[in-house]
Amino acid sequence: MTAPVLVFGWGNPSRGDDSLGPLLVEHVDKLGLAGVECLTDFQLQVEHALDLACRKRILFVDASIDAAPPFAVTAIGPVKDATFSSHAMSPQAVLEVCRQLTSDEPPPAWLLAIRGERFQLGEPLSATAAENLQAAVLWAAAWLA
Repeated sequence: MTAPVLVFGWGNPSRGDDSLGPLLVEHVDKLGLAGVECLTDFQLQVEHALDLACRKRILFVDASIDAAPPFAVTAIGPVKDATFSSHAMSPQAVLEVCRQLTSDEPPPAWLLAIRGERFQLGEPLSATAAENLQAAVLWAAAWLA
């Protein structure tokens, strides 16, 4: 049976603050919340549209250099954008593929963009990003409750 809520984070753990999405998902998974499925990957791809089907709501989580600290939350919907046919898609494009595959509107979705500052290969998570992550985890736990 498909869990009604999906928390999907993506990013590269080898690139410093780019690991914020998967790290938040790891924290949420440890909460053991009923009805919540956690998923991570390095990037969003067309195949992920199948993971969105039959959900009540979705929280996408990614690192961002542009988000206001500590994080920003935005309601998002399906959009056929420039990433629509690429191997690294936006969450909006994945929602659009879900709509096309199911012929239904995708579930309500939000993007949690956690502010990061260091994304170089081999860098550890920055102290600022770690603080932003903790604030985002608290927000996500409340949102999921």
